[in-house]
Amino acid sequence: MERFALASDAVDPRQVPQRTLYTGSRVPAIGLGTFGSDRFSADQVAQAVRGALAAGYRHIDCASVYGNEPQIGPVLAEAIAAGLDRRDLWITSKVWNDMHGRGRVLLSCERSLVDLRLDYLDLYLVHWPFPNYHPPGCNVGSRSPDARPYIHEHYLDTWRQMERLVEMGLVRHIGTSNMTIPKLERLLADARIRPACNEMELHPHFQQPELFQFCLDQGIQPIGFCPIGSPTRPDRDKTESDTVDIEDPLVVQIARRLGVHPAVVCVKWALQRGQIPIPFSIHRHEYLANLRAAVQDPLTDQEMRDLSGINKNCRLIKGQVFLWKDNQNWQDLWDLDGRITPP
Repeated sequence: MERFALASDAVDPRQVPQRTLYTGSRVPAIGLGTFGSDRFSADQVAQAVRGALAAGYRHIDCASVYGNEPQIGPVLAEAIAAGLDRRDLWITSKVWNDMHGRGRVLLSCERSLVDLRLDYLDLYLVHWPFPNYHPPGCNVGSRSPDARPYIHEHYLDTWRQMERLVEMGLVRHIGTSNMTIPKLERLLADARIRPACNEMELHPHFQQPELFQFCLDQGIQPIGFCPIGSPTRPDRDKTESDTVDIEDPLVVQIARRLGVHPAVVCVKWALQRGQIPIPFSIHRHEYLANLRAAVQDPLTDQEMRDLSGINKNCRLIKGQVFLWKDNQNWQDLWDLDGRITPP
């Protein structure tokens, strides 16, 4: 038993379900996201990580572009020094779009390791399949003059560097994020080390059943961001057509039966469906309630069937800033016709 002191009302980490990857490694089935968007400071996010570890979380999802890894690192180091076994932690980070390609992936990973004060990462993801940089806080109309479409040869060059990180022992697993079936098919055909996970937007109003099932069929573990519909996402990502999962009548009805916030129902749905949700909150009562969702009061089989019927195909993180041509529609990023969108 670890010497790290849990809070008196914490969830026992040993009771939290785990997912087994194709490598045999086991991942806590729920994690804490750390994207504070434009609303929370790096210090606030780091304090949430500190509280989440004391509450029983052992899975923390990070990324260099979130701008808070230097603040999270001392929290992780403090917890490990206080007796938390590093082997019980699952720490993810991601290479950002301006660090794709030969040489730069290694530099990005090393920077995250230094910032997070770790010797290795459990999972390292290619954050987006497009190497299109945009400045923090830009609006959805922002376009990089160097933006370009998905080019498989370029992505594969980045993936080769990801594979090298595994061979060097700097990361234990590599994976993808914000991918589509056509892009994953190309990668799987050429990868020496297959992706262990794919991080993707998943919530009751955006269930992505085809991509979700494709990942399962290929032995790729889906990790779901925006699991409650991301009410604190940046305003620039919001559009008038967006729906609100936690206001869905069925979600609200189930929440009333359980006596919980509707967000907890979304987390339970994600857990029982088989993805790994990574909800974000800096508020202790919220992230503790999300963790408790993993160990208390499961949804009924009928509720799971009913929730599968409320999919509205409502993508919230559309990715407009990654477009590479004028007058393009954001749907071009997502290969909706079953083939990679041509340049």
